[in-house]
Amino acid sequence: MKPHFKILASAAAALTLACAAPAALAADISGAGATFPYPIYAKWAEAYKAKTGIGLNYQSIGSGGGIAQIKAKTVTFGASDKPLSPGDLEGAGLTQFPTVIGGVVPVINVAGIKPGDMVLDGKTLADICLGNIKYWDDAAIKRLNPQLNLPHQAIAIVHRSDGSGTNFIFTDYLSKMNPQWASQVGAATSVQWPAGIGAKGNEGVAGNVKQTSGALGYVEYAYAKQNSLTYVRMINHDGVAVSPTAAAFQAASARTDWAHSKDFYVILTNQPGHDAWPISGATFILVYKNPPDAAAQKEALKFFQWAYQNGDSLAESLDYVPLPQSTKDAIFQSWKANITPASLP
Repeated sequence: MKPHFKILASAAAALTLACAAPAALAADISGAGATFPYPIYAKWAEAYKAKTGIGLNYQSIGSGGGIAQIKAKTVTFGASDKPLSPGDLEGAGLTQFPTVIGGVVPVINVAGIKPGDMVLDGKTLADICLGNIKYWDDAAIKRLNPQLNLPHQAIAIVHRSDGSGTNFIFTDYLSKMNPQWASQVGAATSVQWPAGIGAKGNEGVAGNVKQTSGALGYVEYAYAKQNSLTYVRMINHDGVAVSPTAAAFQAASARTDWAHSKDFYVILTNQPGHDAWPISGATFILVYKNPPDAAAQKEALKFFQWAYQNGDSLAESLDYVPLPQSTKDAIFQSWKANITPASLP
């Protein structure tokens, strides 16, 4: 945990990374996975421990790691920004539910360019990531930004090196916007990047972009905001240049009927809507229908139940979008329908 990541500091006592600490106390809840929601899970954990004395031992290792660890039964819950398909869930004996909605944001480090100054569209962003566009003063970027004085500087792409739901959200969007990306790279938690350097976690990408002149990367918005990174505005599905805000993430999910989506399998990239942020996504929790440790899973579900009932203001403070009450009610019903009663709160 780097000291300049202010967003994580206040929760350090409540949220212990397993790689840096001894095994969690017996009463603590164990989970692993996505870095996308790590800031809000840290905030929730801090508040929950103050109220109950129960801590959260959460390994922020990326969605791929979270899926692997829950399948290996080494943690009580896994966390992923890529929802598992109903078939995958059934095959693994798992069920999933969303916690919050956020946005993945392209961030840059170009001298003289302030947050929101630059506008990109999906095709151009994908062409940069493909290595087709190599310099900041390329004609395609200048056409979208005639008002900017763009330098003839090489673009240094920073991408995720680990299996990542943030990767999935970002590459799913690029696949929808650029046929070459779709055919040559595709959408997945891990892809073979055509260009750039890899960094681990949202934390690693944010740090590398901040330190590298000419860089372009992508992070969950809380990391961009808290580390004062220069975000890019994006032209959305409706042709509107929008900024990444909680309202824009919410607009991307406005037409989603979560309650009637099988296993909450929803992908929010490139959604229609005048104000919708095009690289939005939900983040999900994975638990067993018949867990190996019913008591441990009961404690984990108590934590998320508390978060749904008490954690909205903390989520909003970090520019995540809380779920509507109707979705929370549907989640509680899904627990009753899918999870063995012994592990329910």
